[in-house]
Amino acid sequence: MCGHCGCGDNGARLEGEEGLVAHHHHHSEHGHEHATHDARLVRIEQDILATNQSHAAANRDWLGQRQISAFNLMSSPGSGKTTLLVSTLISLRRRWALSVIEGDQQTSNDADRIRATGTPALQINTGRGCHLDAHMVAHGLQKLAPPDDSILFIENVGNLVCPAGFDLGELRKVVILSVTEGDDKPIKYPDMFARADLVVLNKIDLLPYVDFDVDRCLGYLGRLRADLPMLQLSARTGEGMAAWQVWLTAAHEQTRRLRPSA
Repeated sequence: MCGHCGCGDNGARLEGEEGLVAHHHHHSEHGHEHATHDARLVRIEQDILATNQSHAAANRDWLGQRQISAFNLMSSPGSGKTTLLVSTLISLRRRWALSVIEGDQQTSNDADRIRATGTPALQINTGRGCHLDAHMVAHGLQKLAPPDDSILFIENVGNLVCPAGFDLGELRKVVILSVTEGDDKPIKYPDMFARADLVVLNKIDLLPYVDFDVDRCLGYLGRLRADLPMLQLSARTGEGMAAWQVWLTAAHEQTRRLRPSA
């Protein structure tokens, strides 16, 4: 968890703002040989997660009241996450109002790609931070102001470790895995995959050219959770994208049915 990963007091910023987004990280002195120091790290980590959960619950309530379905997209760098997102936005923009919160350590490159589709997008740069947290997303929601009865995509920082531990208040967690990464990722990063609501296997057009065993990957996922679904698609060619869109639409329709009564 981030008490040990080196995130530090990272100075995360919303795009276009000089001020800092509230942080969940704290500095701690070196000296890992001391038991008191280790205990302090544990307390800090517990405080971080408890605070994040409080913000996540508030986000979930805010989104639910407005019938906004939020999808937390997580992956390692290079999985094709942004390419998948761009293709999805182009396909769904005539059916639903869409918006994106984009997380990266630096640059607005991905947010610029998103906005080129005509979709409102807000960049959050996390500095040295390796993931988005619920407080950052809360600030992003206030600035982006997604419309009622809409779909919000939260593209997390590329990382298969830290994002797994931080609830953002999303409706569903989606992990994107590409065939160029290796079929053993689920057992190498079990926390990420075990917490997912869906795994998307991307770049299947490259299967003839890489050493990736789909059945073996499915077997590893089954060890973590027997009920964990995986969709296979190519964001580049469009193969399998229809099933992905059906899954998203079904999840959003559930949000609309569950709207709290006034």
